[in-house]
Amino acid sequence: MQEACHTMHMGEVLNASHPDYPLHEAVIYGDKLNCAKLSKRLSCAIKHLPIKVRFTYVYDTQKALESGIIKDPTLVLDTKILLEGLPQAEEITEAFKDLLN
Repeated sequence: MQEACHTMHMGEVLNASHPDYPLHEAVIYGDKLNCAKLSKRLSCAIKHLPIKVRFTYVYDTQKALESGIIKDPTLVLDTKILLEGLPQAEEITEAFKDLLN
C-alpha cells in the first residue's frame, strides 16, 4: 500500500480502502513532470476528504487541445475542468470541499 502523499500511478485510486466514498474519475492533462507534481499535491490535499479518485493521465498536447485544455497541467474531474496550473494544496482542498458540498 502506498503512502497517501505520493505521485499517483495511472489507474490508481486514492482512498481505495473506503468503499463507502463516492468514486470520481480524474484526468490530468499536461507534460509528465507537471502531471506528477499535480497528482502528488492532490494526494496530499484531499487524502482526508470523504472521496475516492481514480487517476489517469493524458500527456498528448493535441488531445489536450481537442478537449479544450489550455493550461499545463489541468485536472478534469468527472468530465469538468476543476483545476488549472499548479495550485497550492489549500486551494486544491477548497475546490474539492466545494465539490462535495
